[in-house]
Amino acid sequence: MNPSRQADSSSQPRRRALQAGLAILAGSWLVACSPDKLQFKGIDITGADYARDFKLTDHNGQARSLKDFKGKVVVVFFGFTQCPDVCPTALAELAEVKRLLGPQGDRLQGIFISLDPERDTPEVLKAYMANFDPGFLALRPTPEELPVVAKEFKIFYKKVEGKTPTSYTLDHSAGSYVFDPAGRVRLYNRHGSGPQALAADVMLLLK
Repeated sequence: MNPSRQADSSSQPRRRALQAGLAILAGSWLVACSPDKLQFKGIDITGADYARDFKLTDHNGQARSLKDFKGKVVVVFFGFTQCPDVCPTALAELAEVKRLLGPQGDRLQGIFISLDPERDTPEVLKAYMANFDPGFLALRPTPEELPVVAKEFKIFYKKVEGKTPTSYTLDHSAGSYVFDPAGRVRLYNRHGSGPQALAADVMLLLK
C-alpha cells in the first residue's frame, strides 16, 4: 500500500470533523450577526410566561382579547382616569407614537386597562380615551377580574386613602407591554422612554 495514500485516507475523518466544526461556528456567527435579530430600545421579554392575554370588557361593552387585534402592534397600559400625571402622559405619548408612524399608525392599538373600576365607569372611560385617540380602547375589569389580570401582567397597585371615601388615589406600575402583530408579548416599555423610542420599536415589530 502506498504510504502517502494511507496517510490521506486516515486524515479524512479529521478533515471532515474540522469542516463540520467550522460550519457550526460559521452558523453561530451568522445567527449572532443576523439582521433578523431585532435590536429594541425597550426591554425584550419575548417568550415571557406572563402578560400573555386578557379577557375583559371595553368601554363600549364589547368583550375583548388579544386575538381581536391580530395584525396590529398592541400597547397595553394600566392606570386610572383620575391619575394626575403618569397616566395622561403615557397615553399622550402613545398618541404621539401613532402620529410618528404615519401611514402605519392604523396598525397600532392602544389599550388602557383600568385599575379603578369603582370610579372608572364605561362612560367615564370612553370620554377619557377620546382625549387621546378615538381608536384607543379602555378595558374595565370587574372587581373580581382586576386582581387576576394584574397578577398575570405583574402589575402592582395600591389604594391610597384620601380625605373622603371617593377621593383616594392609586400607586401603580407605570410601564407598558408591547405585543407583536401575532399577539405575542415582546417588550416592556419603561415609562418616560419617550415616543420616539417606542415608535422605533413598533416599526420593527410591524416589519
